[in-house]
Amino acid sequence: MDLFSRSWAALRTAVADLPDEAFARPSGCTGWLVRDLVCHLVIDAQDVLITLATPAAAEPTRDAVTYWEVSTTPPTGDDPLDALTVRLAAAYEEPWLLRFHLDDVGSAAGRAAALADPAARVGTRDEVFTVDAYLTTYVLEWTLHHLDLIAHLPDAVDPPPEGLARSRELLESIVEAAFPASLSDRDALLIGTGRRAPTAAETAELGTLAGRLPLFLG
Repeated sequence: MDLFSRSWAALRTAVADLPDEAFARPSGCTGWLVRDLVCHLVIDAQDVLITLATPAAAEPTRDAVTYWEVSTTPPTGDDPLDALTVRLAAAYEEPWLLRFHLDDVGSAAGRAAALADPAARVGTRDEVFTVDAYLTTYVLEWTLHHLDLIAHLPDAVDPPPEGLARSRELLESIVEAAFPASLSDRDALLIGTGRRAPTAAETAELGTLAGRLPLFLG
């Protein structure tokens, strides 16, 4: 849960530090500008608040690895929620409005996570998780979206190294294979989730794993 807080705080700080003109630049999410991604983070923060306020009595049905719906097909952008996110982001008009909303809702989500009982059970997406498992999924979510946020912003700060390392571990558990030690945590995440293509040398080092990548997490 501490890693959730650190990853989330770093991502929100990265957004707060963006110059206004950066909001109109492409993000690492195909088809999304930075402003669209920030709007998505607002929705994510709302989901965290909703889930932490949705207790469940049943036994957990998923954990931080099985939470994800995994596909080898990239998203098309036709998902209604994706389209809604783009329209909603455009409606903000001014970057400061998005910054304010993310800071407002995001701070509340961070406080709710810090106060939650890690062993408690919560429900989301018709599944039951422990709070600890649910928040651990967001370490991967926040880290990937931090990389998306700064994909075309070379002067921006990277996600926390401990978040990158934990996210790599989660992705390796999802793919049920280890990435080569020669790949940094950052590169393993980018290549593993299709955010960049591997070089010829990296493909050779990946071996048979290269044929199973990339994975698209939803």
